[in-house]
Amino acid sequence: MTDKTVTFLLVEDDEVDVKAIKRSLLELRIANPLIVARDGREALEHLRGQNGREKIVSPFLILLDLNMPRMNGLEFLAELRSDRELNTSVVFVLTTSRDERDRLSAYEKHVAGYIVKSNVADSFAEAMKLIDHYWRVVEFP
Repeated sequence: MTDKTVTFLLVEDDEVDVKAIKRSLLELRIANPLIVARDGREALEHLRGQNGREKIVSPFLILLDLNMPRMNGLEFLAELRSDRELNTSVVFVLTTSRDERDRLSAYEKHVAGYIVKSNVADSFAEAMKLIDHYWRVVEFP
């Protein structure tokens, strides 16, 4: 396992969900850096260090909502997987979408997990526990 700190990139446009994830991280005493992007375009700018944004260095883990303006989560995943420098990025989808087509499309783009947000407080706390365990055990590319 790497000794480098894993940075979380949260790609989420809903401020309530952003606050819930931040609260879950605090409650679980996860102090890793967290960068928030409001849509897929902004997330790519962070990952590539474009438009004045500081580039996120590896290792990082992406928490991705699907329903966002400008560039949604599935469009972001397609762009991410076509980028030679970013195509091995670890991505967990956190979404309200229970649509089987969205789930299949996300897994076709090699997400590490697809988590449906239901009760915001409970689902984020459980999701963050899972993700916390994941990044502590798995070796990142």
